[in-house]
Amino acid sequence: MAIVLEAKERADKKRSTLHRIRSQGGIPAILYGKKVENKMIFVSTAELEKALREGGRTSLLTLKVGGEEHSVLLRELQRDPLRGHPLHADFQAVDMSTEVDIDVEVRLVGEAPGVKDGGVLQQNLHELSIRVLPANIPPVIEVDISGLQVGDTVTVGDVKTDGKFEINHEPSEVIATILPPQQEEEINSGEQQEAGQPDAAEGRETTPEE
Repeated sequence: MAIVLEAKERADKKRSTLHRIRSQGGIPAILYGKKVENKMIFVSTAELEKALREGGRTSLLTLKVGGEEHSVLLRELQRDPLRGHPLHADFQAVDMSTEVDIDVEVRLVGEAPGVKDGGVLQQNLHELSIRVLPANIPPVIEVDISGLQVGDTVTVGDVKTDGKFEINHEPSEVIATILPPQQEEEINSGEQQEAGQPDAAEGRETTPEE
């Protein structure tokens, strides 16, 4: 059952309006889709965060706005790079009979014998792009590593889909591997830490000219 989220329309995207919405505990957002008219809306920050905790980032939501209900996916959630609080959300209305492309988290499960023998687990892919009907979107894709020895790998081709979705990756792409201890040491010794700078404040509707 889809999680229900209440939304309200907003008249404009002026900076003062966006500031007022955020100061009152809301998140400015956009609703769009092939069969719906684009709408500028806002939702409760607390309710959206609750929905994400309960269903995950890829969960199907029922968005109520202006007396209408839409089945939607949260396509983008922009957060303040320093404080982490939400700045803006994009909701895509979907047709339940039409497949969508979406990125889903990969979760490794099980204990690899190779790790117990001193090997080091390296995960190459943390998300998989899949094509799936909205009702069949999995919260995570679990990949069993309980049979991996040192030097073994698990690839995209090893993922069980149960016929519910297609994976938009080459079957040969490596998801995870068990590295020999000495190889891990070589990798670590060759890594260089680069100083990073936080991105500019996120939110397409936060610029002064708006």
